[in-house]
Amino acid sequence: MKIQRNGSQASIKGPADWFTGTVRIDPLFLEAEEPARATGAGVTFEPGARTAWHTHPLGQTLIVTAGCGLAQREGGPIEEIRPGDVVWFPPGEKHWHGAATTTFMTHVAIQEQLDGKTVEWLEKVSDEQYNGK
Repeated sequence: MKIQRNGSQASIKGPADWFTGTVRIDPLFLEAEEPARATGAGVTFEPGARTAWHTHPLGQTLIVTAGCGLAQREGGPIEEIRPGDVVWFPPGEKHWHGAATTTFMTHVAIQEQLDGKTVEWLEKVSDEQYNGK
């Protein structure tokens, strides 16, 4: 058994290359220990903040814990997500997620590594895309 104590890992500012707006990443288990492949983090988005478009080689699960957010898969509608919602993006599905325009959102993001990689970051979500135009 291994216990990772609360506060033993510092929060990280979401890198500007991957996010628009203010985002805080709180590592939960960012390094999978062999043979496990899962990694996870708590992510908090300030109002209007969001990820860039991205994909995950083995998919991603989001568990919304607070606030109100938005999520969209390429070609699909923008969906509102709220606490208690669980969102699944299949492997390779291009998508983004973040906070609503006037409310923060926090979720736990869980994904698995494939050959040491959990995500492929793509272009940023434009304001027009974010606003559904």
